Amino acid sequence: MRKTIDFNNNWKFQKPGENPVTVQLPHTWNAQDGQDGGNDYWRGTAVYEKAFSKPILAVGERVYLELNGAAMTAEVFLNGKQLVRHEGGYSTFRVDLTDYLADENVLRVSVDNGENDHVYPQKADFTFYGGLYRDVRLIIVPAVHFELVKDGTPGIKVTPRVNLEKCSAAVTVETWQNGGVVTFTVNEESKTVSSEGGHAQAEFLIENVHLWDGLNDPHLYEATAALDSSDHVSARFGCRVMDFDPEKGFFLNGRSYPLRGVSRHQDRMCLGNALTERENQEDMALIREIGANTIRLAHYQHSQYFYDLCDETGMVVWTEIPYITEHMPGGRQNTLDQMRELITQCYNHPCIACWGLSNEVAVHGVTEDLMENHRLLNDLCHRMDPTRPTAMAHAFMLAYDSPLVNLPDIASYNLYFGWYLGTLEQNDSFFEAYHAKYPNRVMGFSEYGADANVQFQSARPESGDYSEQYQCLYHEYILGCIDRHPWLWATYVWNMFDFAADGRDEGGAHGLNQKGLVSFDRRTKKDAFYLYKAVWNKEEPFVHLCGSRYKNRAEEETEIKVYSNLPKVTLLMDGQKICTQTGSTVFTFRVKLTGEHTIIAQAGECSDTMTIRKVDVPDPSYRFAQAGSVGNWFDEASFKSDRFSIRDSFGTLMAHPATGKIVGAIMQKIIESRGDVAKSANKNASLQQMIAGMSFEALLKKAGDVIPQDVIRQVNEQLQQIPKC
Repeated sequence: MRKTIDFNNNWKFQKPGENPVTVQLPHTWNAQDGQDGGNDYWRGTAVYEKAFSKPILAVGERVYLELNGAAMTAEVFLNGKQLVRHEGGYSTFRVDLTDYLADENVLRVSVDNGENDHVYPQKADFTFYGGLYRDVRLIIVPAVHFELVKDGTPGIKVTPRVNLEKCSAAVTVETWQNGGVVTFTVNEESKTVSSEGGHAQAEFLIENVHLWDGLNDPHLYEATAALDSSDHVSARFGCRVMDFDPEKGFFLNGRSYPLRGVSRHQDRMCLGNALTERENQEDMALIREIGANTIRLAHYQHSQYFYDLCDETGMVVWTEIPYITEHMPGGRQNTLDQMRELITQCYNHPCIACWGLSNEVAVHGVTEDLMENHRLLNDLCHRMDPTRPTAMAHAFMLAYDSPLVNLPDIASYNLYFGWYLGTLEQNDSFFEAYHAKYPNRVMGFSEYGADANVQFQSARPESGDYSEQYQCLYHEYILGCIDRHPWLWATYVWNMFDFAADGRDEGGAHGLNQKGLVSFDRRTKKDAFYLYKAVWNKEEPFVHLCGSRYKNRAEEETEIKVYSNLPKVTLLMDGQKICTQTGSTVFTFRVKLTGEHTIIAQAGECSDTMTIRKVDVPDPSYRFAQAGSVGNWFDEASFKSDRFSIRDSFGTLMAHPATGKIVGAIMQKIIESRGDVAKSANKNASLQQMIAGMSFEALLKKAGDVIPQDVIRQVNEQLQQIPKC
C-alpha cells in the first residue's frame, strides 16, 4: 500500500557564512530582501539539511523523496552521496532513496537561485525567490509500483475525447509501472490489463457524458489505477471541447465563451513564494469574486494545488514555462526539460487550454537559434499533447510579420499603450491593423495594465501619476477596447495582485510592480477591482464608491464615481438625494463641496458609504512626487521656439550631437530605475522607433520621480541654449 509522509518539519537551513537555523517548509530565503527594491536580493547557493530515521519498510518497499518546488537548481545528497541534480525551480521531481538509506540518515538539499547562462528564468520583471518553497514528502511504495521519477509524473495519464453530437466521451487511461497487472476504473466501470514494456492502457466510453463546463458546471470525473501489489494512483479529469476561432474567439463545448480574466504571480508580501494552501485558496476566492473565467498563470508552472482549484472552480487556464525576456543560447535543453515536466505533470487538468512557449522573449531580436528553440518546443508540445494548442505572448514591439508570431497555434500580444508609452487609442489601432492584415490568425490580449499606488489620488489623473484614478480610467478604456474586438480569444489583466520585482523602484514603492487590482498583502482591493467585478460578476449584486481614499479634496466641485453591476444607482449626500442614474457599470456624479460630507451610493438593496471633505489646498500626500504637468516646469514666457526643448521629440533630440548627449544621459537614469527588463528592452530597435516620435516631455512624465523637477528644469534650460538651425 502506498504511503505518503509529510517531510516539511525540522529542517536546518544555512546560507554561506551564516549559522544554521531551523525552518519549516515551505521556505524561501528571499521573503524580505526579494521585496524591498534595489535589485540586490541575495542569489546564490544555500543548504537545507534534515536528520531522520529510516522508515519501517515491508519487504521490497521503496522510499522516494518528492520535492514540489526547489528554486532554481537543486542537488540532493543522502548521507554524503549525491543522488540527483534538477534544473528548474517550478516543477516536481522525485528521487529513489532506498538503496542509500541507513538506520539514521542526513538528507541534504543544496538549492541555487544564482545567475547562470542556461537555467530559466534569468531576466524578467519579477523576483526569482530561492528555496524549498513548496511541500516536501516521502512516498513509500511496494516493489512493483507506478512510475514516480520520470519528469515528476503522476504515473497516470487520462485523455478524454468528447463527441458533442452523441453526448459521449471516449476516455483513454494510461499508466507506467515496473510490471504487474493494472485494474483501471472510470465512471464505475473497471478493466484489468497486463503491463507491457512498463506501460498499460485501457479505453472507456462514457455515455450521456457530464461536461466540464467552465464556471457554469466544472464537473470532474476520476480515473483510478491499481496494481495487484496494492500500489494505486488516481487522477481527476474533465470532459470538454475547447475551440479557437480567428473571427469569433474562444468556444467551450460548442458555444461562444469569451475568456476574460487576469494573470497571477504566486508570491505574497512577507512570504515570498512560500505559499500554503490557505494563501492559494484566498487568491482563488478573490479571482472568483471579480468574476473572471480565465487565469494566465505567469510565468512558470504553478503548484498542483492551484491547478486543482482551477479545475474545481471552472477556470480556463493558460500555463507556461519561464522562457522569458531574454533568449539564452545555452538554455535550449532547459526549456525542453521544463516544458516536458509541465506537460507531464499538468496534462490531466481539464482547466488547461494551452501550453505557453515563451513570454516577450524576442526583445533583443529574433535569431535563428531562438526560432529553432521555439520550433523544438512547439513540436514537443504537439507530440506530448495533440489535444491542446501552443501559445506565445509577444511584446508590443515585435512586428506583425515576424515569423515568431505565427509559429505557435495561437498568439497573443502584451500591450501597454497608455501606460509605458503612447496613448490608449493605440491599443485599438494596434489590434485593428493586425486583424486587417491577418484575419485568419487567432489572436489574444495576454497582458495590459497600469500601476496604481492607493496612496496617490487625483482629481485630474494622467498617465504616469500612479494614481488610483488613472488606473480606473485606463481599465475603463481597455474594457471598451476589448468589447470592440470580440474576436480576441482571451484577455488578461496584468495583474490580479501586486507582486515583487526587486529591480523596480517607482511609484512610491520599492521592489514592487503595482499593476495589481489587489494589493500585495491581499488586504486592499483597488477601485479598479470593482470595475471588473461590475462587468464580469453578475451573481453578486453590489455597489462601490470609488475614491474613498481620496478624502481631502481641494476642488470646489468634485466627481463621484460609482461602479455597480446593477442598472440603477442613487447618490445621496448628507442624507439628501442628489440624483438617480440608469446605466451600466460606471456611474458618475458631480457634487459641490462646502465642508465634510457623507456620501452614500444605493443600488437595489446594496449601498456603500464614504466621507470626503473640502480643504483649502491639495493634500500633498496624495500626489506622486514629481508627477504633474511638465509644462509648468519652466517659464512659458521665456520659452524660445527656435531652440530645442523637452517638447521636441525624443528622436529629434537624440539625432543632434549636443542634445543627444544631454537627453541620452537622462534616459539612461530612467532605464536603470526600471530594472533588468527595461535595460534589455531598450536595445530593441522597434521600441526605439516607437518612442522616437514621442516628445521628451511625455517620456519624462512616465518616468515619474526618477528625474527630480529641478533637474528637468536644468535640462530644459540646457536644451534652450542650443539653436535648432
